[in-house]
Amino acid sequence: MSFRIIIVEDNHVVRGCLEELIHTMSGCECVGSFITAEEALKLAVHLKPDLAMMDIHLPNLSGIECTARLREMLPDLRVLMLTMYEDDDKIFEAFKAGASGYLLKRSSPLEIQGAIEEVLRGGAPMTSAIALKVVESFRRTPKKNPGDPELSRREKEILQCLAKGSANKEIADELGISPDTVHSHLKQIYHKLHVKGRTAAALKFQGMQE
Repeated sequence: MSFRIIIVEDNHVVRGCLEELIHTMSGCECVGSFITAEEALKLAVHLKPDLAMMDIHLPNLSGIECTARLREMLPDLRVLMLTMYEDDDKIFEAFKAGASGYLLKRSSPLEIQGAIEEVLRGGAPMTSAIALKVVESFRRTPKKNPGDPELSRREKEILQCLAKGSANKEIADELGISPDTVHSHLKQIYHKLHVKGRTAAALKFQGMQE
């Protein structure tokens, strides 16, 4: 079974290079390549991708907004953001929207390939500098709003697994529950922590523990 990947990138040179790179990767298939967020949103549900490689700066609808909408339609989709520059605000917005990883476009083909493989394994590829900025951003936000429910013991266990980069099946095996139960718990966790993705949840939980 091949992992299904879509690309949302308005630069035709970058888009072409990413397509070629994916085609060289065993177990991966590029099932769609789009210039705009609007095009991706129209077809993504039918293509059922496992991963979206997303340019942050797109014409009209931004890559961050596209990520948020795609994650609403496809909750298990993982999104790897691609951009030219490290920008604190954009990084924070991308993870809040549900991004799984963040990669600079100047990264080498080998680094991009490694990031794709890591995201598909359940990890969250980013530079150490970016990781620090994201955690610091969550620390600056209120840890808990009045009236928010407490995290249950099971939810904390799942968050600890997320922080290790575990995929849903790995979490299910470790905790002795079904993948569907993990998925159900994750939906509750996202709601309680006011985030839209597994990486944002793990990072926010980490900030709450320190």
